[in-house]
Amino acid sequence: MSFRTKRVLISTPFYMVFEFFLLKYMFLLLGGCNDNYIMMMVLLIGLLRSVPMFFEVKKSTIPGRFLTAVDGVWMWASLMFLIDILIIYLIDMFIPLSFEIKIILLAVVPILGVYNYYKAHKLVVNEKTLKLDNLKHDINIVHLSDVHFGSVRHKKIIRQISDKLKELEDTCQLTIISGDLADGSSIVEKDDFLAFKEVNMPIIFTPGNHDFYIDIEDVFEACRNAGIIILDNASMEFEDLNIFGLRFSFEDRSVPEIEESLVKEGFVNIINYHVPYHWEEFSKIGFDIQLSGHTHGGQFYPAVNFAEILFKYNRGLFKNNLGRYLHVTTGVGSMDTPMRWGTDSELVILKLKRN
Repeated sequence: MSFRTKRVLISTPFYMVFEFFLLKYMFLLLGGCNDNYIMMMVLLIGLLRSVPMFFEVKKSTIPGRFLTAVDGVWMWASLMFLIDILIIYLIDMFIPLSFEIKIILLAVVPILGVYNYYKAHKLVVNEKTLKLDNLKHDINIVHLSDVHFGSVRHKKIIRQISDKLKELEDTCQLTIISGDLADGSSIVEKDDFLAFKEVNMPIIFTPGNHDFYIDIEDVFEACRNAGIIILDNASMEFEDLNIFGLRFSFEDRSVPEIEESLVKEGFVNIINYHVPYHWEEFSKIGFDIQLSGHTHGGQFYPAVNFAEILFKYNRGLFKNNLGRYLHVTTGVGSMDTPMRWGTDSELVILKLKRN
């Protein structure tokens, strides 16, 4: 049983308890509802959360993906309704609100939902400039992460990324994916990433934690079929760049053993590592750039605010006093829920320029 499956199964009973009280207090605002009816709704929510998962890991289907996406949207809406209800009850303690006003305030959530869903599916291209001393020629790298190909975002997101990369072929020389190409919510079949084969520039991939959730070899096979270069605790040279890909999984969270021999004289040394951890250590060893993802930037409010606290380097481009860079992208896809608010679904062009 995968890490994700265990997580869903363990959390579902607690999720259902939360949903019961959420629905109860929501209906109280609207006049009340029999607890038996609420229990029936909660049972359906629990089944929606868990049942499609068992089918998707064997064979991904349109109905399975649709039900998983519905669950993801409702999970986001539940959090927003919780905040909304707390605000309504708090205001109502001091200023009595009419039934109509309460309805209007509850309607804010679905309106926000439309925007969040649109934002999660709109792929944008951002640009950042990095100035380096040991670069002989300027080079543009497309950096992306956290595609989360799976039940919530399937082949359409692969096609979307591929089409955007083809638009950037004339101005960019290389694409680097910093993990979580797969989500672990559905099986990865050998032809799922074939759209990347149409891109006329090298694509490098290093696995992150989600890539291991079902079968990492399935992810690797799909990558090889699409012509993607896999750097799994391995390195390669590309023009003035020496790129080392360091895998990340939850089974190995300790500080990785990185030897100084991996850093090559006369090159810009890049470490592709899914999580924005250990940047200080990697910088001291001699890596000029660390490329990471994982955080999604928090993905949507209010999670964005918690992510800023949880992760020292949550999103963006950072430079330390050694002149080394860390870039943390907010990712392309979305985990569990196809919603974004306050973050981009992004590809980032990193413009490496001679200092």
